[in-house]
Amino acid sequence: MFFNSLTFAVFLPIVFVLYWFVFNKTKSSQNLLLILASYYFYSCWDWRFLFLLVFSTFLDYYTGIQIEKNHNKKIRKFWFWLSIAINLGLLGLFKYYNFFASSFATLLDDFGLKTSPFLLDVVLPVGISFYTFHGLSYVIDIYYKRIKAEYNFVDYSLFVSYFPLLVAGPIERATHLLPQVKLKRTFDYTKAKQGAYQFIWGLVKKVVVADTCATYANAIFDNYSSMNSWSLVLGAVYFSFQIYGDFSGYSDMALGMSKLFGMDLLRNFNYPYFSRDIAEFWRRWHISLSSWFRDYLYIPLGGSKGSKIRQVRNVFIIFVVSGFWHGANWTYLAWGCINALYFLPLLLLNKNRSNIEMVALQWDVASAKEMLHMVYTFALACLAWIFFRAKSITDAVLYLKRMFTQASFSSQYLSNERYNYELLGILLLFVVVEWNNRFKEEPLSGKNSWLKVALAIAAIIALGTYSDYKEFIYFQF
Repeated sequence: MFFNSLTFAVFLPIVFVLYWFVFNKTKSSQNLLLILASYYFYSCWDWRFLFLLVFSTFLDYYTGIQIEKNHNKKIRKFWFWLSIAINLGLLGLFKYYNFFASSFATLLDDFGLKTSPFLLDVVLPVGISFYTFHGLSYVIDIYYKRIKAEYNFVDYSLFVSYFPLLVAGPIERATHLLPQVKLKRTFDYTKAKQGAYQFIWGLVKKVVVADTCATYANAIFDNYSSMNSWSLVLGAVYFSFQIYGDFSGYSDMALGMSKLFGMDLLRNFNYPYFSRDIAEFWRRWHISLSSWFRDYLYIPLGGSKGSKIRQVRNVFIIFVVSGFWHGANWTYLAWGCINALYFLPLLLLNKNRSNIEMVALQWDVASAKEMLHMVYTFALACLAWIFFRAKSITDAVLYLKRMFTQASFSSQYLSNERYNYELLGILLLFVVVEWNNRFKEEPLSGKNSWLKVALAIAAIIALGTYSDYKEFIYFQF
């Protein structure tokens, strides 16, 4: 069930009405309804994997209590590592087993040893990377005594399975969401209106920007061997806007609909394409994942302390793991390594914390320099996205080779192109709207909000009618 589907357009209002008008007496009844709605939502993908979600929920709930109850360090450590091992084991089994088995068999074949690896004939459970990280952060925080274990199974279950964030985040922390889950919510019209506006803006990003760009990005990447430089540059730019509109659009919809139920989720995107360097980009892109790796991997490894060699090691570990988190393909590892290389000069020159606040330009030389830095950072991101989007390392390298050697900048027509120049106009308008609203969480609130909402809905209907795409890119992770 996609957020941008007619089925969900029926599902969400029903849950909303039941939540505020039928199950609104107590916090427990509100939470129970949301759990039932979340389990139904998840079962619409594949009901068999619902048992995996319930098992993962019970595992971390039980081990969290055992870690808190026991004062013996060895027993605490046993339950801690048991939870870590099972969580990562299940994630590895479903997501990475076939990749490692096939890669190892290919390596043996290169040495003349023919093998027939045993591969699992299973699909990847949707959202497993996200709800696994929810549980892991919860158990880790209990082990290090940052939080107390949650004894109410219903409350903990909602924290893990809450349907707005279940399949593609943001990756929530128990310190942020559980306190909200444990309180009875009362209807707040202002908050609900803000949520509706943010949901609609997320839908604009998905339907108007991401799905439209997908038509051209897919056509160019699938036919890159016959494309000239200009077309390949456009392909990289189109995919950059596609993945941003797709994923940040999902996050906006998740945050918006959660406000409809009286709860706030962690912000996941903060206008990353207006970043002035790669370090700032990663503070603004997929914030919940970046901060998760920072708090639970980078800092425990030593972070930015110690020698430069150790700092470089930690940066590469973070980016390689981040790349591998996205999927079992060498292209994701390459993408992670490329971003680590981008980050390295900033680290060595101690400039990785230079740009903290959102850029505020004026008519002067310093602002012109910052604008050039933004364009440069966006170009670096586009080059890295080529590896993220390509089917293989070979395809990515050949794509880049043609982009820098087929120096023809004439327009090429693809058989399935629609309104190419109109799309460029849409993207330009989208950038202007985002730029003018970069200090806000979403652009539709404020003055003339009803007019802006009406125009947004009109754009969704106009382009959504002809959209060939429904799935969200990050559902595969």
